[in-house]
Amino acid sequence: MRGLIPAILILAGVYGAISVGGGLWLTDREAVAQSATGDPAAGAVVDGQVPGNTLGSSSDAELWRAIRQGAEGNISSPGAQGGVLIQSEGENWRAVRNGPVSKYGVWGLLGVIAILAVFFAVRGRITIEAGRSSQTIQRFNALERFSHWLMAGSFIVLAVTGLNMLYGRYFLPDVIGKEAFAIITSWGKYGHNYLAFAFMAGLLLSFVLWVVHNIPNKTDLNWLLKGGGLFSKHSHPPAEKFNAGQKILFWLVTLGGFSISLSGLGLLFPFEIPMFAKTFAFLNIFGFGLPEQLTMMQEVQLAQLWHTVMGLVLTIVIVGHIYIGSVGMEGAFDAMGDGEVDLNWAKEHHELWVKKTLSSQASSDGSK
Repeated sequence: MRGLIPAILILAGVYGAISVGGGLWLTDREAVAQSATGDPAAGAVVDGQVPGNTLGSSSDAELWRAIRQGAEGNISSPGAQGGVLIQSEGENWRAVRNGPVSKYGVWGLLGVIAILAVFFAVRGRITIEAGRSSQTIQRFNALERFSHWLMAGSFIVLAVTGLNMLYGRYFLPDVIGKEAFAIITSWGKYGHNYLAFAFMAGLLLSFVLWVVHNIPNKTDLNWLLKGGGLFSKHSHPPAEKFNAGQKILFWLVTLGGFSISLSGLGLLFPFEIPMFAKTFAFLNIFGFGLPEQLTMMQEVQLAQLWHTVMGLVLTIVIVGHIYIGSVGMEGAFDAMGDGEVDLNWAKEHHELWVKKTLSSQASSDGSK
């Protein structure tokens, strides 16, 4: 504590010296500029004239227009963006992020919650019609459950921290205070960055384990035509290990997760992973007419916008998935709980898979 006080005094002295010295230097520079013209108002542009005549004798509108549009000048220091004085596209990025992306993201999140609330009020919880039996059947083994919770757990943290970065500053500082908000957001940023790799690992493992069960077939068409039995209490269309709704979810999460992972890597390693220019070039084969010459700053801005949009889309989708897997359907959570589901539940929702599994078990027991 005794050593801390002299250190503070020294730092205060250094800060004061720099402040005084800087103030004197600026005052001296102003006096020199004024003496060069003999006019105290020489610091202002008069009739297009540049003060001091050191950088030219006129204000070039074309030059400043080019700078305003992001023209890059020559610099001696390294850095790809150092020569850009004004990056005007940053304003466009901010307007889109804080405008339509944020606006429609809120409507999407509130919309899915409202739809699920209405559905629950009208349909109620989907129960096991035959009632619970005394038998269970293994739906997912330990490795499958691990991959699911690795992906799901990390995604929940990513979604919460991402939503905080997008919307938190509008209301949380008033609720918990600015200091607490700063601490939460700072730690949330670290959690978001590092848990992204856990999400990618879970996504890859889940894809390897389940892709063979999620190939669409004609059974899925019948399931979709009957609405999966969600709107009727006495109609459960037959399904295999994954029904059509689960297959749609699988591909949405797989493709959306892969896409958001790529854009996330572009943000974790900015100015190093250009991907939008190549993507646009591919899409232009089909006549989209997208720009193919992008600066690295534009790549980062597009990655951030795409990352936000895909994050909102996946969050909206997963909210529906969480509802069905918890309060929306009796017995559904057991599949990812201990991996064992009630036999009657399995027969009602995955009849074809149950028959195949029981037949395989009977054959295995018979061979013994």
